[in-house]
Amino acid sequence: MIIDPSEIDTHSVYKLLAGSVVPRPIAWVSTVSKDGVLNLAPFSFFTVASREPPMLAISIGPRTGGEDYAKDTLTNIRETQQFVINMVSVSLANAMHETAFNHAPEVCEFTRAGVTPASSETLKTPRVAEAKISMECTLEQLLKLGSDYLVIGQMQRFHIEDDLISEGRIDLKSLDPLGRMAGNFTKVESLFDLPVED
Repeated sequence: MIIDPSEIDTHSVYKLLAGSVVPRPIAWVSTVSKDGVLNLAPFSFFTVASREPPMLAISIGPRTGGEDYAKDTLTNIRETQQFVINMVSVSLANAMHETAFNHAPEVCEFTRAGVTPASSETLKTPRVAEAKISMECTLEQLLKLGSDYLVIGQMQRFHIEDDLISEGRIDLKSLDPLGRMAGNFTKVESLFDLPVED
């Protein structure tokens, strides 16, 4: 089957992308508005953009439901030039899911999700205290790409639970990361090395 994306609607293209580029990690992004309202939102179009200096990238699309204004996350990043990426463990799945809905800009999603804002070291933007890994970022570039915006942040600080690091590496079983598979979610069920032995 060969599909020309220009010949199908945007939602159909999105479904094919979301089902092909899997599994995807989830960036649970905390920001703060210029008026001090805390915001949390998950984004699964997310990856590492650079190792030196360390940079992370998230893609922020338009609001769902036909609203013609930007998502609060994008507005806040534009205004403050900072954000925190919190990694989502399976234990935080329901809290993360609550922040995926379109809440009004004056709603504090930390409160709505029942999670605790914790101070960052270099930013005014708080991190999620319950997250096992959080990364403080300052805005490096904001690129308009088609209907979406690519947000590239330079990572300023790691916050990692003490017992999550072993010999300089993250213990993935203890992290228990949640991932995205098309419209569903996934957890890491097994780890193995290549080549696979018979």
